[in-house]
Amino acid sequence: MLTKTTVKRLIEKSGAKHVSGDAAEELSKILEKKALEISKKAAALAKYSGRRTVMKKDIKMAAKEFSYP
Repeated sequence: MLTKTTVKRLIEKSGAKHVSGDAAEELSKILEKKALEISKKAAALAKYSGRRTVMKKDIKMAAKEFSYP
């Protein structure tokens, strides 16, 4: 799980002046859920390719399916 501090920093980099702890916690939950979805797809891609190791290209390909550049 991403720490509140890390998530607050990300939100502040997007231009927010102040970020509540609840907002950081909620974004952390959402990001964790999306990361799990991408990771599952990447693992399936690696397996399909005959590999046991998930590689950078698997993550990139899986992320594209979920519309994340």
